[in-house]
Amino acid sequence: MKLKQRVVLLAILLVIFIFTKVFLIDNLDTSAANREDQRAFQRMLAGLRVALDPRLEHTMQSPWEIAAQWVVPREVYPEDTPELGAVMHAMTTKKIIKADVGYKGTQLKALLILEGGQKVVFKPKRYARDYIVEGEPYAGYDRHNAEVAAFHLDRILGFRRAPLVVGRFVNLRTEIKPVATEQLLGTFMTVGNNTCFYGKCYYCRETEPACADGDIMEGSVTLWLPDVWPLQKHRHPWGRTYREGKLARWEYDESYCDAVKKTSPYDSGPRLLDIIDTAIFDYLIGNADRHHYESFQDDEGASMLILLDNAKSFGNPALDERSILAPLYQCCIIRVSTWNRLNYLKNGVLKSALKTAMLHDPISPVLSTPHLDALDQRLLSILATVKQCTDQFGPDVVLVEDRMTLSHL
Repeated sequence: MKLKQRVVLLAILLVIFIFTKVFLIDNLDTSAANREDQRAFQRMLAGLRVALDPRLEHTMQSPWEIAAQWVVPREVYPEDTPELGAVMHAMTTKKIIKADVGYKGTQLKALLILEGGQKVVFKPKRYARDYIVEGEPYAGYDRHNAEVAAFHLDRILGFRRAPLVVGRFVNLRTEIKPVATEQLLGTFMTVGNNTCFYGKCYYCRETEPACADGDIMEGSVTLWLPDVWPLQKHRHPWGRTYREGKLARWEYDESYCDAVKKTSPYDSGPRLLDIIDTAIFDYLIGNADRHHYESFQDDEGASMLILLDNAKSFGNPALDERSILAPLYQCCIIRVSTWNRLNYLKNGVLKSALKTAMLHDPISPVLSTPHLDALDQRLLSILATVKQCTDQFGPDVVLVEDRMTLSHL
């Protein structure tokens, strides 16, 4: 074969190689890991509907014991959870044996102890489903339904880093007041024919109580993580200043991610990729208020970033706060498994999946149609952002294979 023919042949082979590589990345179904991602996605879709069923088969354990055993350093609950419906049924029906003011924070909440000794955090309804929260992306009261929707989105994305949340109706007069502490009881009042309370928190005001419809209050309950897994609080590296006219460094420094990568725990281990997963999660739900985050204590950066306190979400479906994605577009890296899952959720699958997942919740419909539509639009923006990164740096740099098997100590 002549030299010229060999050069042409080599050029053709090179083009085929490059095309094949790009094609394989785009179609996400060729490597063993990607095939497993597809299987995991199908398993998730098959298990989306969670009927709240009190029956627990093949075990003598309580639902609280089962949920406590699920928790390990990299997930709050496992992929396969046949008992999930029973645990959530218990969360929404078990007798309340004590009610107290919520733990420290800026927003109104109550700490409830259910029969069997399980703690849950109750967040009351403050807005109608179609209410639009105007102003800053972190404005307004907490949204109880946002906690429910965020939990199911966590399931759909395959992160499994959000504590269990379910909607619940409580009778403030018969279920809460008889078992309330003096501190909580002192914040109760009657407005018209409605029973209300304002609790104890940084922004809690007697002039801004949460009110039931008569005595019946809609809210969400979040399962308290087991005490054997103490939490450690961290300042989010992409946190906002919350001061008018004062920008955080990441808002003006284009090389900010390079600085983050040189500091612990972002210089090694999974934490930076967790931050980027969380940015994607928060952008989808419209949560621009993650100024801090929690992980398990003394983990040296190995445990997950736990997706707590998602109630400043789903406030305005028309507002796509791109700055939430700063960790993604500044670092330009993403887990392959996350990238695969996002691609599987295109073309309306995300909206449909979330709607299906929330169908059996006691406070269904959890989200209004505009919020569901916004999820699909925001997903397209995330995919476009990753494409810009791959166009600039190449897929080998941007798509990070990070499927760790950490010991569950």
